[in-house]
Amino acid sequence: MEQGKGPRSGRTGADRMPDWVPPAVQNYLEHTETGQTIRALARARDVHASTILRQVRRFEGRRDDPLVDQGLRGLSEQLQPDAVPADALPADQVIREGLRILRRLAEPGALLAVARDMDTGVVLRDGPDGVPVRTAVVDCRVAQVLALRDWIAAVDPTTRVVRYRLTTAGRQEVRRGIGGPGLAEAAMPFAGAQDVADDRIRHIRSQLGDSPLVALSRRRDKDGQGFLSREMVAAGERLREDFELSHGGSRRVQDLAGFLADPGPLAQGGDPAAQAARDRVMAAMQDLGPGLGDVALRCCCYLEGLELLERRMGWAARSGKVVLRIALQRLIRHYADAGRFAPLIG
Repeated sequence: MEQGKGPRSGRTGADRMPDWVPPAVQNYLEHTETGQTIRALARARDVHASTILRQVRRFEGRRDDPLVDQGLRGLSEQLQPDAVPADALPADQVIREGLRILRRLAEPGALLAVARDMDTGVVLRDGPDGVPVRTAVVDCRVAQVLALRDWIAAVDPTTRVVRYRLTTAGRQEVRRGIGGPGLAEAAMPFAGAQDVADDRIRHIRSQLGDSPLVALSRRRDKDGQGFLSREMVAAGERLREDFELSHGGSRRVQDLAGFLADPGPLAQGGDPAAQAARDRVMAAMQDLGPGLGDVALRCCCYLEGLELLERRMGWAARSGKVVLRIALQRLIRHYADAGRFAPLIG
């Protein structure tokens, strides 16, 4: 691995790479693309040459993973002397989307499915009766970041549709990202579930566990039927996805009237996708109206538990799940009227 040309006029590609690129990837690309020797990189990084060699061999061995290979190809193109700046996602969008997908993958039974030659992937999770439910859509450029940083790993990289699961490092990043530095290494901190304006709220569900909707979907009635149908879960998850896309991690818990009056600031740069997601959430909330809209907002979007919801709304115990079910039925009708209830991947 060490044979070959030496450094090309001392050129380094680190300044051409995004902030999220880990040092191991930088070392691999500078060795394979710019001709830096193993020993030259070791001296520059102040580490032993065997450390750089292991990093290079490791990423060379991971190139059968399509996300890793595509990510490395994109970064290597930026190291060429005549490289044209790529149409890359803004750093803040990568950070916001990265944590959103990691949170979804941290839910029990979740996985990321990416079909080869597609621009997007989907996060799936077992729903009622074991039928997979789509909980998020992710740009493959964001998924490449997660793979290169070892936060997701392929179950079998040789299949036509590759499945990825959250790694131990990815799970640790979710916990760290809730209150600490994120993909940009402290330059742009993640915002998570602890960013709550109302400090009296103590029962917001952990982003590493089930949402109230998923927990309720597992309950059965006396006939053995699920309390929530697959369509109800899908409608609630769609609302939550749009909410997260439009808010970028904001968790300012409030009632429906307050949300409609002030849904929070959009991400910097006026992302059209975020604006479109916000419009869909606002349309759904306006259609549901007071009561039903409050329940959907708090349970599906803010992940507020049913017991806390009932106390805040002044309702009788165990009445919240009935109102939530009615709200989800109304939400199904809203999405059916809007069309394209389940848009195709890509």
